[in-house]
Amino acid sequence: MSELIKLGGDYGLIDILHNDGTIELPQPFSRETLLWETRIAGTAHLPYIQEVEPQLQLEEELLLRREPENLYDPWAILILRQDQTKLGYVPRGENLILARLLDAGKNLLARLKAKEWQRRWLRLDIAIYLQDT
Repeated sequence: MSELIKLGGDYGLIDILHNDGTIELPQPFSRETLLWETRIAGTAHLPYIQEVEPQLQLEEELLLRREPENLYDPWAILILRQDQTKLGYVPRGENLILARLLDAGKNLLARLKAKEWQRRWLRLDIAIYLQDT
């Protein structure tokens, strides 16, 4: 019985239930597969990019959202921060396969790999991963 109560570390099941009830369990079968490395297109068109840039952290996880109704690119993929702040798009011509994966319900995510001001343009390099669980 003590084996069921003691999960490991200093906290047992009873302690967890009496506190906030949360427990972090490893996901042994979860993995990320690198699919593509690119830059974010369109940052020069964002009037707030200078205010957002200091908050951007390397390895920050970014959201990818399909935008099939986009007038300029039917394969458009919007890139957002976790707080839904728009950062730009996956460049046109690099997004077809990624868009098809998203349309098929696959879970893709991006991570910020580098940021650099080049005059008045903020270059944001990202890596895009397939998240498999």
